[in-house]
Amino acid sequence: VQDLVESGGGSVQDGGSLRLTCVTRGYTVRRRRMAWFRQSPGQERERVAVINSVGNTVYADSVRGRFIISRDNDKNTLFLQMNSLKPEDSAMYTCAVGNCDSCQFTAWGPGTQVTVSS
Repeated sequence: VQDLVESGGGSVQDGGSLRLTCVTRGYTVRRRRMAWFRQSPGQERERVAVINSVGNTVYADSVRGRFIISRDNDKNTLFLQMNSLKPEDSAMYTCAVGNCDSCQFTAWGPGTQVTVSS
């Protein structure tokens, strides 16, 4: 069985913090790139942050300097530390795994909801 399960979402006030976790089961993620995406109702899915197998990261302009993506290869787990949250960060956050560093993302979790109130 292979799946991804996100946790850590919730409701916070403007300026608050949350830490999202994505546990992968059935995957060895060491050589794969991983990412966080988000989508709110009526909006297109946005790629929030990507981390490749050697730890290089890329962030969306909207979150750079506030969010930190990290990974624990021994635990096959992905994290997203979200600081200085804004109401516009409210969305369903989903983690994704690619088969390699240059591969498409082929595995997705069900998502965890983040709501930031002003």
